[in-house]
Amino acid sequence: MIFRDKRYIVLFLAPTILLLFTFLLYPLIQSVYYSFTEWYNFSNTKTFIGLDNYKDLVNDPIVGIALKNTLILILGAVFLQAGGGLLLALLTDSIKRGFKFFRTVFFFPIVISGTAIGLMFSLIYNYDYGLLNAIVRALGWSEQVWLTENSAIYLVLVPILWQYVGFYFVIFLTGMSKIPEDIYESAVLDGITGWRKSVYITIPLLRDVIASCLTLATAGALKVFDVVYIVTKGGPLNSSELLSTYMYAKAFNGQNAGYASTIVIAMMVLGIVITVLLNRLVKKEAVSY
Repeated sequence: MIFRDKRYIVLFLAPTILLLFTFLLYPLIQSVYYSFTEWYNFSNTKTFIGLDNYKDLVNDPIVGIALKNTLILILGAVFLQAGGGLLLALLTDSIKRGFKFFRTVFFFPIVISGTAIGLMFSLIYNYDYGLLNAIVRALGWSEQVWLTENSAIYLVLVPILWQYVGFYFVIFLTGMSKIPEDIYESAVLDGITGWRKSVYITIPLLRDVIASCLTLATAGALKVFDVVYIVTKGGPLNSSELLSTYMYAKAFNGQNAGYASTIVIAMMVLGIVITVLLNRLVKKEAVSY
């Protein structure tokens, strides 16, 4: 049905536009404004300081650590979460029996809250009664401090990356189910089987799904907070700090909401840039096919 009167269109779009403006655009505009202010303790006094927060952001050594760790997390999300989900989907696509079992097992970690997973892994890494040191003692070796300045960021990424592999697995599996069987049958007649079928047929036909998963992986990596905060709180010595955890620390511990808003803007710009680059890369690969 085509509406000739555009008032109906405005009527149906109005609630969505209102919600979008209230919970997305307005907070974003406010954050941009706050990033140019000095705002302590969430008081009513906000002092406009121009680009001083952005200058401090560039010169802040902890921001450099947090940025490096965030980029490591994004790379892990792209290659291990999305890539791992694609690999699992390709491996299980040909399974006829037990299909629902694998789908349930791989998807199960997502239904567990990030807080519960963070608590579980903080217990696993604990020096006195953690699972890892219990295994080490059983083998007759000496206990270790697992969360050190050099290893904390990598160990805290293990639960984060593990939790969402199943999410991308289900997405890729759904996308693969939409590929017509006629294409695979024609490929078999041409002698294309095994891994060649995946490389030359399945993956190119999933390029739109891959682009969506890369966007989700990037956005998800930038939003990670709970697991890192519970396991390490950004330590030791800020070695596992992410932009999200450092923003939280500045807003609620340092009580400088203006500087925290500057970090938020930096995270947003970083996410947009990486997403655009990844999507262009996927499209370029698709053209080459």
